Amino acid sequence: MADPSFDVVSKIDRQEVDNALNQAAKELSQRFDFRGTNASIDWSGEFGVTIKADSEERAKAALDVFKEKLVKRSISLKAFDAGEAKASGKQYVISGTLKQGISQDDAKKITKLIRDEGPKGVQAQIQGDQLRVSGKKKDQLQDVIGLLKNADLGVALQFTNYR
Repeated sequence: MADPSFDVVSKIDRQEVDNALNQAAKELSQRFDFRGTNASIDWSGEFGVTIKADSEERAKAALDVFKEKLVKRSISLKAFDAGEAKASGKQYVISGTLKQGISQDDAKKITKLIRDEGPKGVQAQIQGDQLRVSGKKKDQLQDVIGLLKNADLGVALQFTNYR
């Protein structure tokens, strides 16, 4: 039988993000403090989000509403990158992107962390935009999951395929 293993991935549930975006848009249309500010939030491409408002302050407040909805839907804010508010004509625009997958640099950081601080006998291999971690004992894999959860890597991680 093969050694126990699990995969480290960074994926977002597109449907949950869509729900969060729709809830934020509804709240922006109904809240009193957003009346008359032309505040809106929309998709821009597959993983892009655009927030618009008449003032920089209202655009940032709309961004906070969207982030709040993401958190309520169990989506890590590490998976969402928001830019600064930029003046575009009479409106202020904030462009944000959703990050999915583990970059090569982040994957190398994670494997180095597992090699340096993880239990002996645990290996991590980079497989495209995810990692496969394997070891002799399931307890060691549990320790690695705990290590990665406590490390601040700047990437939203999930652990799948645990066997």
